[in-house]
Amino acid sequence: MKKTIVCTALLAAFAAVSAQSNPEKYAATITKEDLKKQLTIIAGAEMEGRETATEGQRKAAAYIADQFKQFGLLPAPSTKNYLQEYPLFYDTIVKTDLMIGGTGLEFGKDFSSGQSNKTKKFTASEIVFVGYGITDSNYNDYADKKVKGKVVLMFAGEPKSDSLYKVTNTTRPSKWSYQTQGVNAKLELAEKKGAKAVLFISPLTVTMRPEVASMRKTSIYYPRKAAKAATMLTLSHEAAAKLIGKEKFEALLAQSKNGRLLSDEKFTISQKVEGDFEKLSVPVYSSNVVGYIKGTDRKKEYVVLTAHYDHLGKRGNVISFGADDDGSGTVTVLEMAEAFAKAKAGGNGPRRSIIFMTVSGEEKGLWGSQYYSEHPLFPLKKTTVDLNTDMIGRIDPTRKYGDSMNYVYVIGEDKLSSDLMPITEEVNKQFTKLELDRKFNDLKDPNRIYYRSDHFNFAKKGVPIIFYFNGTHADYHRPSDTVDKINFGLMTRRAHLVFHTAWVMANRNDMLKRDIPLPAGAGERPPR
Repeated sequence: MKKTIVCTALLAAFAAVSAQSNPEKYAATITKEDLKKQLTIIAGAEMEGRETATEGQRKAAAYIADQFKQFGLLPAPSTKNYLQEYPLFYDTIVKTDLMIGGTGLEFGKDFSSGQSNKTKKFTASEIVFVGYGITDSNYNDYADKKVKGKVVLMFAGEPKSDSLYKVTNTTRPSKWSYQTQGVNAKLELAEKKGAKAVLFISPLTVTMRPEVASMRKTSIYYPRKAAKAATMLTLSHEAAAKLIGKEKFEALLAQSKNGRLLSDEKFTISQKVEGDFEKLSVPVYSSNVVGYIKGTDRKKEYVVLTAHYDHLGKRGNVISFGADDDGSGTVTVLEMAEAFAKAKAGGNGPRRSIIFMTVSGEEKGLWGSQYYSEHPLFPLKKTTVDLNTDMIGRIDPTRKYGDSMNYVYVIGEDKLSSDLMPITEEVNKQFTKLELDRKFNDLKDPNRIYYRSDHFNFAKKGVPIIFYFNGTHADYHRPSDTVDKINFGLMTRRAHLVFHTAWVMANRNDMLKRDIPLPAGAGERPPR
């Protein structure tokens, strides 16, 4: 009975909003021809693949900002011509010297330095082997080992017993295995234990890459407040064998490749280690592009429509065009902005303010949306929803059920707000009649799709979200993701679903309820 009353009330409210000003009239302005025209520009060669902090990305941002201006959108407060700039950095290595036992090691041949290293000079008189460098509830490489003031030597990875990982006691690895998160955790632990530095051995780093010797500049990175971590110096296998002894090194290497226990291996090397590492951090900038339409009686409440306009750029003369990922979402936001602007000009503007935001840095690690969530231009507590569109122009070739030409994956509706799913159902029933596929709502899905686009940074802050997605395909993250492969008819129907959903959410009486707590772990992004 209670459910029937709630659904009846929802339908009545939905009907009132829909009848308010005939949204179909404005949805009809989002056409496959216009989407194709916009995408041909966004995913064209001139934009050079739109890699974050490159000239191609800046060209795309300028184009999007100009479109927002032409549509009549207001620049978001604190932006420069619609651009919310945010800082990134790359590091230039000024000095990286390492001596062991009075012998200098050659950077780029014998060792390389970790990207997270800070400027530091250190001296130690002893090297202590600490296995995989892990301390956890089920396993401890540091037991009975005194490392304060010394250099520690460790291998990548973590131990297994048969098919089970020792830390988790399951067939799934723990955080210690992952390339970035695991290594950072090991460096932070070494720092807490008082180690001066970490000599790191990876089974994969037999020799340094040829470019390492001349590579004095790191990749760009987002400035996160990191825990204190020990200096990391990765040894080549040849340098490690000279340090440990060839026979012992090969035995340890074989054990590490098979995940065998190393905690029982206890030895020290009484050689003086001297390190001198210095780097200079250089700022570069990227930007989100943010315009908005001011609402009427609920103008201080907000609906946010997002997509990421960055992609992978170019390598040499080969461009990764990113037509589906995420040119398709970007031009959908553009066309929705134009449609809502026409509605406002026609006297049918939204009650809530609508924010149209294309972000950069998604392919690097959701950087642009993270910056916005940490420096919001509109209050997140007054943001009723984020509708995020990332890849809606293709079909998923692995989807072997239903109508592959008339579906969309909707993700995140079962989290944060009980209002989300009923609204989507009613919008779709009345206007678009797509197959709504919710298979990626499962947080245990191995694809981890829920965590992989910009809505995630809104969800972490408690903002209800829906993520619209078509699934991956053979051209995903390849230069062959081009405009000619887009199904513009299906893309248009998906864009209409997002538009109508935004219309309802912008005009209903109440903000969306925030009545579903995030499940444990859903607020933290798993390691990549």
